[in-house]
Amino acid sequence: MVDQTATGGGSDGASQDAPTGHALIQSLLRGLTMQPGVYRMLDAGGRVLYVGKARNLRARVSNYARPSGHSARIARMIEATASMMFLTTRTETEALLLEQNLIKQLKPHFNVLLRDDKSFPNILVAKDHPFPQITKHRGARTPKGSYYGPFASAGAVNRTLNQLQKVFLLRNCSDAMFSSRSRPCLLYQIKRCAAPCVGAVSEAEYAGLVADAERFLQGRSTVVQENLARQMAEAAEAMEYERAAALRDRIRALTQVQQAQGINPQGVPEADVVALHIEGGQACIQVFFIRANQSWGNRDFYPRTGAGAEAPEVLEAFLGQFYADKTPPRLILLSHPIEDADLMTQLLSDRAGHRVTIAVPQRGIKAELVENAARNARESLARKMSETAAQSRLLDALAEAFGLDAAPRRIEVYDNSHIQGAHAVGGMIVAGPDGFEKGQYRKYDIKGTEIAPGDDFAMMKEVLTRRFARLLKEDPDRETAAWPDLIVIDGGAGQVSAVAAVMEDMGVEDVPMVGVAKGIDRDAGKEEFHRPGRPAFALPHNAPVLYFIQRLRDEAHRWAIGAHRAKRAKAIGVTPLDEVPGIGAARKRALLAHFGSAKAVTRAGLADLKAVEGISEAMARTIHDFFHAEG
Repeated sequence: MVDQTATGGGSDGASQDAPTGHALIQSLLRGLTMQPGVYRMLDAGGRVLYVGKARNLRARVSNYARPSGHSARIARMIEATASMMFLTTRTETEALLLEQNLIKQLKPHFNVLLRDDKSFPNILVAKDHPFPQITKHRGARTPKGSYYGPFASAGAVNRTLNQLQKVFLLRNCSDAMFSSRSRPCLLYQIKRCAAPCVGAVSEAEYAGLVADAERFLQGRSTVVQENLARQMAEAAEAMEYERAAALRDRIRALTQVQQAQGINPQGVPEADVVALHIEGGQACIQVFFIRANQSWGNRDFYPRTGAGAEAPEVLEAFLGQFYADKTPPRLILLSHPIEDADLMTQLLSDRAGHRVTIAVPQRGIKAELVENAARNARESLARKMSETAAQSRLLDALAEAFGLDAAPRRIEVYDNSHIQGAHAVGGMIVAGPDGFEKGQYRKYDIKGTEIAPGDDFAMMKEVLTRRFARLLKEDPDRETAAWPDLIVIDGGAGQVSAVAAVMEDMGVEDVPMVGVAKGIDRDAGKEEFHRPGRPAFALPHNAPVLYFIQRLRDEAHRWAIGAHRAKRAKAIGVTPLDEVPGIGAARKRALLAHFGSAKAVTRAGLADLKAVEGISEAMARTIHDFFHAEG
């Protein structure tokens, strides 16, 4: 059971006479418990400044009551504190878990915050079929099978899968495609698949290929290579030269996979190598994934450092947030020690279901791995800072070109995509000081039934209405960074006027808006810019800010047309069978495989429908009556 206590003014803010800063914190100490728990520091407006955990709430909070001896960051945080809230927990581990959940939910200004927490892909060897499929998998591990990963990126998985196909000849086609094949596909012809779909390999032989692939993914590649070499020698001795040549090609492909892995630390079978570099108030964390004595790629992260947090706090916060939805490996190697290593070890071990060790190696192969990751972190941060500086200059130029009060922190760019009004979709992209914020992109299915086909004005009005109605509902006081500083629309004066009318009706008239229209001959470089109530203007054709705007517009167009194509493809996949009661995916596949097309099913007689595997007499009559009903 967790108790909650609000003190020192609560979330409604402190009165002018109420103490703040050190004085406030000092006044709270007497009433604090010595139990583990979580504390929140709030400003005068009730906004959460910081969330922290404590083994002993009174002892931890008393550190903030001292008038001196704090870093500049902590001093600013204490000075802004007008109230505090406390939650007691039964254990320290529970306090750490609660702290990480609150940080993710509240995003306090002075906390370290991981901004990129995407899932990582795995390789799945499916086990729900006599001839298992090998494929890329991302998300919850619900399909039955063996999982190998994580890999740092989809590209890393695809490269490995491509080589594994050459070596182990495992299928990657869907079960539906497998069951519908009558002759081998192209992958068999180019020696990337054993063609189990047409019986070119027995179930036992294919099982052997699967076993070898899993041995390789488990780091037992030497055993696999020895088996292949033995089979090649036996084939050559039996004068089966074609089979020997095929085995030779597979051995070569296996060698290429091993070379492509890069770092192959034989003394470290499984680990995540996590290295941090901080410079100029910015941080980069580089994570290398080592599984089965192989490097499965690396990824860099740029956490928000909470206005200047030190390395131990940054790394500890990163570990707690990074592994919130990922299974930790048995070993985590760090570039810097963290404050509560024993507590973090316990939390991650509980999450993983096995013992997790956190170490800061000083010598040997493990220290070399950390140094390699640290070097990557330094180089990545240098590139990022250079890009950020260039981006900052572009945003300053954008503000000057459009007469904005300051460089925009959040730019939203809107575009529509459709074919003569069909499958209409609106798209929004977001850009800012860190470039394109792809996690903030949004798609909008155009829902207005009264919109005439191809009416771009009405479509844009619908998208902007839905976007800002939600903003007004979720953040009417504009306290978060979700509100844009600039809206860019792909369109001319008419589009801008239509959107301006929508914004005026909603009471949102202070967000700057610019329309980008193709100029003379619709050539890039001759764009005209439109703002409500002002004459159109152009920018010099060689101005860097013009190229920047073109990139924004092109990215919005790419996003919108991608959403439109996906919607159109989904609609194309719809067949008349989807409307028949009782027809699910399995029966639909059986009918299409038997008759060849949905159109043929609609014309089929009752006797023909009964002949389809999985279609009972009652279901056959239901299908027949659906398509042959009189009147």
